[in-house]
Amino acid sequence: MKLTPSLLDIDFSETQKRICRFIKEYVENAGAKGIVLGLSGGIDSGTIAALSSLAIGGENVLGLMLPENENFNPKDIDDAKLVAEQFHLKTQVCDISDALSGLYRAIPVFDKSDKLCKGNVKARTRMIYLYYYANKQNKIVCGSSDKSETMMGYFTKWGDAAADIAPIMDLYKTQVRKLAIHLGIPKELALKPSTPALWPNQLAESELGIKYETLDLILYGLERFMTPEEIVDQLGIEKVIVEKVKSRWLASEHKRRMPIAPKIGFRTVGNDFRLPRHTY
Repeated sequence: MKLTPSLLDIDFSETQKRICRFIKEYVENAGAKGIVLGLSGGIDSGTIAALSSLAIGGENVLGLMLPENENFNPKDIDDAKLVAEQFHLKTQVCDISDALSGLYRAIPVFDKSDKLCKGNVKARTRMIYLYYYANKQNKIVCGSSDKSETMMGYFTKWGDAAADIAPIMDLYKTQVRKLAIHLGIPKELALKPSTPALWPNQLAESELGIKYETLDLILYGLERFMTPEEIVDQLGIEKVIVEKVKSRWLASEHKRRMPIAPKIGFRTVGNDFRLPRHTY
């Protein structure tokens, strides 16, 4: 197998159909009235917003815009509104600044200089808003995690990764961007630099230390059990780059799992007590 960008060129028409069917069937089986999602102005959230609208109708999709003082960016709000208007979503702006300030004051050991812990508070606060609206309106929360960032553990556990469904989690970032363009999202937005927006000037590629175009091919190779040496030979990059990606992927496995329980009873929830819907 030759690791080239063309390997990531899937049938985006078929992918759109499969994801839309997945969303529609899940909402129907859950007896829910629609979907709530965070609409950040980024490409991942824009893509799930578009897919959700196409699956169940924009009138049944609520996009929450959750700005806060420290990271407020008018361009992100404009981009979020653009997608909402294009795909006819309902929207709600919730300024979470006061909620964050209250949490910071309420945590006895809060350290404002620790930007990672502070950023995780922001991500988990956004999750609270999403689930409140979902509970109140009998909707499900649709997550925007993609495969690249999920495999790298580049997300906040119980924060931006908290959702009932994750329609694009099996698509690498470069595939999400191409799917977005296929859906009609403007190319400028599809290629917009990704950021979790947890602190000012945060950029995903800078923190990951690698471009998504290279990262996705490395992850593609690892997913298919290629050795680091084989990937290095295919891509012509330094072995240390591949080893760093593999190490981070393996080290972050705990973030991709539900809480683990020791085996004591006959069947253990989450391990060997997983039930298909409508079993009983």
